[in-house]
Amino acid sequence: MLLSGPEAHHLVHVMRGGPGARVVLFDGTGWEYSAQVDEVRGGQARLTILGREQVDRELPIEIHLGVSLPKGDRQKWLVEKVVELGVARIVPLRTARSVAQPVQQALARLRRAVIEASKQCGRNRLMEIGEPQEWSDFVPAAPTGGHRLLAHPGKQLSVVSCQLPAPLTTDNRQLTTAYLAVGPEGGFTADEVALATSAGWQQVDLGRRTLRIETAAILLVALVSAEVL
Repeated sequence: MLLSGPEAHHLVHVMRGGPGARVVLFDGTGWEYSAQVDEVRGGQARLTILGREQVDRELPIEIHLGVSLPKGDRQKWLVEKVVELGVARIVPLRTARSVAQPVQQALARLRRAVIEASKQCGRNRLMEIGEPQEWSDFVPAAPTGGHRLLAHPGKQLSVVSCQLPAPLTTDNRQLTTAYLAVGPEGGFTADEVALATSAGWQQVDLGRRTLRIETAAILLVALVSAEVL
């Protein structure tokens, strides 16, 4: 096979993979391929596939994170960390107090960051970055069979003690689902909270201190994933 573009650059210039080097490739769906570099030329690398194996490093819970993205480089940092934590999908939320409005160019950079973070942590299923959604669309889209948790101060809920729903089966894997929501720096409005709670979402108070968006997202994801590890 012929490797080109950013992945060839990473192999040749970052990993220093020359002819004879053994590498592991992944396709983003759970398959890993052992391969050997045969030739490096003109910014491309030719490899021979030696074998393939399906390896599962995913959480036994499928986490969908709706988040009002922070500004600037904090977006990439958030994406990197939730990839490492095993989130299945991020949905950028449009809320009343959202500041950052991701355009397609920014989303493309974040999707590239997903690949880079996956390589770093050894994850072989790519986290999805969905198209931005209005809060009023995201809330009812969450299925009722799993967790639906809204990070919002004022009401205590111990996430770790929550009983997980019965697992679902997909792609021969046992999964439960969790839809998590983190608002902007100014928080969700009263109307936004009311919309979610009326649809059956539960509020989660993450503590007495004011957390940045990315901190709240990481904490909420970690609390939920700790329930199943």
